[in-house]
Amino acid sequence: MTELAAYACQPERSRGRRHAEPETPAHAPSFRNPHQRDRDRIVHSTAFRRLVYKTQVFLNHEGDLFRTRMTHSLEVAQLGRSIARALGLNEDLVEAVALAHDLGHTPFGHAGQDALNECMAPYGGFEHNLQSLRVVDELEERYPTFNGLNLSFETREGILKHCARRNAQAIEVHEPNGIAARFLNDTQPSLEAQLCNLADAIAYNAHDIDDGVRSGLLTLAQLQDVSLFARYHAQTLSEHPQLQGRRVLFETIRRMLSDQVYDVINTTRDALVQHSPASVDDVRQCPPLVQFSAAMFDESRALKSFLFRNLYRHPQVMQTTDWAREVVRELFAAYLAKPQEMPPAYAHRSDLPRAVADYLSGMTDRFATREHARLTA
Repeated sequence: MTELAAYACQPERSRGRRHAEPETPAHAPSFRNPHQRDRDRIVHSTAFRRLVYKTQVFLNHEGDLFRTRMTHSLEVAQLGRSIARALGLNEDLVEAVALAHDLGHTPFGHAGQDALNECMAPYGGFEHNLQSLRVVDELEERYPTFNGLNLSFETREGILKHCARRNAQAIEVHEPNGIAARFLNDTQPSLEAQLCNLADAIAYNAHDIDDGVRSGLLTLAQLQDVSLFARYHAQTLSEHPQLQGRRVLFETIRRMLSDQVYDVINTTRDALVQHSPASVDDVRQCPPLVQFSAAMFDESRALKSFLFRNLYRHPQVMQTTDWAREVVRELFAAYLAKPQEMPPAYAHRSDLPRAVADYLSGMTDRFATREHARLTA
């Protein structure tokens, strides 16, 4: 890792873990800082392994080459580390947050999340970012003296990138001036957390183009209406007029990704010069600093709008997502009526609706499908 800038999260100044642990093993010197340990705990967690069978846009069984939550998380981590290195930020922390940011996502992508939120509306709702935090704070069972993975404050802060005010207030009661305080006092998270949020958007816009074209639901002709794509497509064909097939698409997306990365680096550097934060505490008092230029922001937003209309709302995708919503709703109702159908650790909890949400959100696509078939046969 390169030398960290003054405004980066310094591992030796971490705000620590919820449960006290020695950072250096008693039997040997440690070669990992707290954020490297966080990353390793995430990679070895059960929830992380499940991401390989969780939908991004296309269901897992619809094709072997479509993105899953795991491949998406790896792409976010790669983009995040590249930008972090250029800005002198904490790469290990960026990687940990990127790998953990979707741990709480339901099966069947956003359709599953929306359906579970509807089911949980009378019981406080369901937020996948808050659920990711629940996974690393409570639901993973790997250590003898505490629940969860006991990650550092900085990693947990980055995982909780969105949070409803009522949930932030509830967290603040148990963790005063903790990871949810910024949602109440209108301050900012670390630059590493800000970076993961933007790298997430860059990654899914690019890979959803790739998956959309691969699926046949998007065409290169349609994408000519999107300036962010059309510009790099024209560049590719101008420099490689004989190029054909998927190489044209791959090269176009590569150029698009590269320019977005450089745009973020250059725009963020300008913002850092303007505001001159000298520490992480200074960063928290500034406006958001990791950002696109105004022109790139507008183009990225236009691409997102295009994908929403033409891919996420495509009749073929909607047919699948309608089915997925029904699966989640029926599973929720079935477990609420018959808790004994869940493992004892969930069935015997006093907060039954939240226990059902915890169990259901942890499922892979294929396990949820099998459970639905078993319970509704």
